[in-house]
Amino acid sequence: MASHGVPRVSGTATSDKSVAAKEKEQRQIAEYKGLEKDVIDRITGKDVSNDTFQATSRLLQQNPEYHTIWNYRRILLQDVFSRELASGNSAVINTQADEAHNGDAQAASKAGLTLAQQEISLLMSEDLAFLIPLLEQYPKCYWIWNHRAWLLAKATELLPTRTASQRWRGELALVSKMLVLDSRNFHAWSYRRSTVEQIELLEGKSLAEDEFAYTTKMVNTNLSNFSAWHNRGQLLPRLLHERQATDEERKTTFDAELELITRALYTDPYDQSLWFYHQYLMSTLVVSSSSDANGDARRTNILAAPISHVTSIAYLEQEIASIEDMLDGAEDCKYIYQALLEYSQRLQELADGSTDIVEPSKMATWLDEVRKLDPLREGRWLDLAVSLKL
Repeated sequence: MASHGVPRVSGTATSDKSVAAKEKEQRQIAEYKGLEKDVIDRITGKDVSNDTFQATSRLLQQNPEYHTIWNYRRILLQDVFSRELASGNSAVINTQADEAHNGDAQAASKAGLTLAQQEISLLMSEDLAFLIPLLEQYPKCYWIWNHRAWLLAKATELLPTRTASQRWRGELALVSKMLVLDSRNFHAWSYRRSTVEQIELLEGKSLAEDEFAYTTKMVNTNLSNFSAWHNRGQLLPRLLHERQATDEERKTTFDAELELITRALYTDPYDQSLWFYHQYLMSTLVVSSSSDANGDARRTNILAAPISHVTSIAYLEQEIASIEDMLDGAEDCKYIYQALLEYSQRLQELADGSTDIVEPSKMATWLDEVRKLDPLREGRWLDLAVSLKL
């Protein structure tokens, strides 16, 4: 199945196969079943040898969706890690004689690792390299991403902080390359967020500014990017909190974001990802009590809390007018009508239920249009008509 026009598996398939192609496929199926039986027999027999590890590699190259084999591969790796740590090679080698005598010891000493950690690090590097061609061919396979995350978590647990941080920094570079290939791969975006979180924990500093700039770059490259807009929305309140932004600076940022998304909506009002971000921005126009002026409200909201009725009403009226202008040339866009109805309803609520603030005839027209454009949700629109008293 394709997602965003990008298939889960690279390459093409055809239903028209020659006799020779079918015979070749049958041989491949037989070979796969034989390999699978060999691996399962080894698992059943608790075989933790290197031969078993190599057999899992061959099987996963053919079927990376086989999560049971990924689980056993981790058991095999954990067994090697445990044996290395128990081998007694726990002291950092420092003497010149030992360095000259043993190349491994020299490399470990230079990296600030014990011999056991050096071996574990090398094994991790090999396994991470094994995953690269699989990720290129199957960029939306959960199990490949999960296995990388497990390896990096083990690096954090078993290796020195500096080494683990370097590993995670490498992952950030990798996921950036993956997002160049498919900027809307939500697996990669999710992995990026967890990678950034780990780097921040290890290095003790925030990457919010860098990541916010990255989302700007990505949405400027491709407006239709749900994940980039989502990430931006998650970062924005945190960014303002870390900047210790004043009320005026918060308002300036909010206005800039509204301008950015409004320009994008005028470019393509049919793009649902843009409406989601606009809806998110408007959702921050929550009238808060004065007790919320400090604390969590300022960390989770873009605008400073509390937000007055006057401010909220002004923004809603501004956006309703702007969105209504979008109808010119986009009369068949249901998202415009939905936004107009949603914001008009909120405006009425803030105006203590007044039906004069937005003309009822306009709202009735918008509702009629959205019912025509989206008849499958007729029940929803009937309920909305009742709540709007239309």
